[in-house]
Amino acid sequence: MIERACWLELGHAAQDRAHPWRVMTLATVDRDRADARSVVIRDVEEAARRLIFYTDARSAKIAQMHAHPRATLVGWWPKPGWQLRLSVTLSVQTSGLDVSSRWARVKLSPSAQDYLAALPPGTPVERFQPERGSREHFAVVTAQIDEMDWLELHENGHRRARLAGDASTWLTP
Repeated sequence: MIERACWLELGHAAQDRAHPWRVMTLATVDRDRADARSVVIRDVEEAARRLIFYTDARSAKIAQMHAHPRATLVGWWPKPGWQLRLSVTLSVQTSGLDVSSRWARVKLSPSAQDYLAALPPGTPVERFQPERGSREHFAVVTAQIDEMDWLELHENGHRRARLAGDASTWLTP
């Protein structure tokens, strides 16, 4: 029941810009340290247990994903007091039909500009540069969910569960 509720809310998050889980924190490994940043959940494939987000293929997180594809996504939803930690395996696509069809939708939106920077993300510049590049740097990242860790913080008592497909286990919060 809890896992179903989590999937339902993740589905809403992919569609509703105001949903707290729309923007999640992605933690990856950068050589010998953790690195974290926010990503926007764009699509949810419940049957396949996958979340999709987009990024610039030149960003540092892409190299981190290739070196260490295991990562964690974390979302916090204040109203019910829900934290969702997702242990995931990441894969990146920069070409192919899936990337092209997703770009066809994105290029019609204001967010297309996020993937068209002339320089890679994090490049120092002396001033803002509005020049834009091409779609070639648009990447689709798939987060294959290996396990969910759900935590509910509640004034009448906290609850926590590990949700791994067919197996669910209650945990001490």
